[in-house]
Amino acid sequence: MNKAISRMSAARRSAETILSQSQKRQESFKREQQQANDAMAQKTARLRELRLAKEAADREAEAAAAAAAAAAPKPKKRAAVRRSKQT
Repeated sequence: MNKAISRMSAARRSAETILSQSQKRQESFKREQQQANDAMAQKTARLRELRLAKEAADREAEAAAAAAAAAAPKPKKRAAVRRSKQT
């Protein structure tokens, strides 16, 4: 009967070891997934900031160009010289 108990406890230890290893792999996988998700979120936030900054710079440049065009003196139209027909 001791052999049966001994075999059961050996089997139980073996099963617990396998379960423990499986849980460690799952935790490791979840940690890696979380790190990947965090990295993607940081990358997305950085790219969004860059895009918004570029759009703001483009709007400022467009406004400055419009202001410069409005402030620039417009060339005066030359008066048309009428030529009389010589007959």
